[in-house]
Amino acid sequence: MSTGKALVTGGAGFIGSHTAEELLRAGYEVRILDNLTPPIHTGEWPEWLSKDVERVAGDVRNRDDWRKALAGVDVVIHLAAYQDLLPNFAEFFHVNSVGTALLYEVIVAEKLPVRKVVVASSQFVYGEGRYQCAKDGEVFPVGREPGRLTKAQWEPVCPKCGGAITALPLLETHANPRNQYSIAKYSQELMAVALGQNYGIPSVALRYSIAQGPRQSFRNAYSGVLRVFTLSNLAGRPAPVFEDGRQLRDYVNVGDVARANRLVLERDEANYQVFNVGGGKGYTVLEFAGIVADVLGFKPSPQVTGEYRVGDTRHSVSDITKLRQLGWEPTKTPRDSVRDYVEWIRQQKLDRDYAAEALAKLREMGALRKAG
Repeated sequence: MSTGKALVTGGAGFIGSHTAEELLRAGYEVRILDNLTPPIHTGEWPEWLSKDVERVAGDVRNRDDWRKALAGVDVVIHLAAYQDLLPNFAEFFHVNSVGTALLYEVIVAEKLPVRKVVVASSQFVYGEGRYQCAKDGEVFPVGREPGRLTKAQWEPVCPKCGGAITALPLLETHANPRNQYSIAKYSQELMAVALGQNYGIPSVALRYSIAQGPRQSFRNAYSGVLRVFTLSNLAGRPAPVFEDGRQLRDYVNVGDVARANRLVLERDEANYQVFNVGGGKGYTVLEFAGIVADVLGFKPSPQVTGEYRVGDTRHSVSDITKLRQLGWEPTKTPRDSVRDYVEWIRQQKLDRDYAAEALAKLREMGALRKAG
């Protein structure tokens, strides 16, 4: 596929701005669409945006904003999304689901010559994921029983025999979204593949693992352990680790994510498919907290709080074989991502204790609960 004009929605954000730069380096003209709303943004275009990108302020829920943003566009990378832990369920579907439906609706209604659409999905669509039971083989637990979590029994059990199970890498053939964010994200995948096929708009959906690196919002409670652990350590506090810290997670550098976005954009073999984008290796949360502390030179051990997030999964590590077969490979480790993030966060104006505020908010609304 030749280069042309690319639209990146959510292009002022974390993954979006890195993706815009990746496309600029490859020779694309780049336009970004972003609504610049809190908590991710402050209402202003961030200083890290390249002067070479065309900027459109608008909302993916607004048909006219889509028409303006799509004018003259050859390809679209749709990253704009609502991300939070709040129980305002409808917002996830208004932004993520309706926004994606409007993208396809405008392309079809206006007969726009869009050559390709790449839609951002998430590892969260797996739910509790894929496990191996010694008795029953491969099993897919629906989720962890609240009664077990209140007793600090963190590991899921076999849904058939109730026995112990071992986590397996997550494959694109499975999905079982269990919260408002993941259900909305899965709906975006379904639209990309089905509507794309129905109307001849080549489309791809990418399930990102936990993306990390510079520009990851420090204002957003959703943005994860890198932010929480780094800000806590910089404030002189140990990293707050939920459950027992032995849950496995899969981390991928934002630069590698941007490369994956461009790869599937340019490869016809990717059309109408779903791909995992991950780091290729699982780390316990305690291991990751140790990496953050080591990079910062912070000595106290992490604080295992015994709390748990409602609806959270125990183990999530994606199999990236399918994307590797297209020639993609992760090039950076979690330590690289932490170093890059720490270098960036030290240059930011941290006017409040964002990590402590986020945790207090999660506890107040019942999204973070104590076992026992």
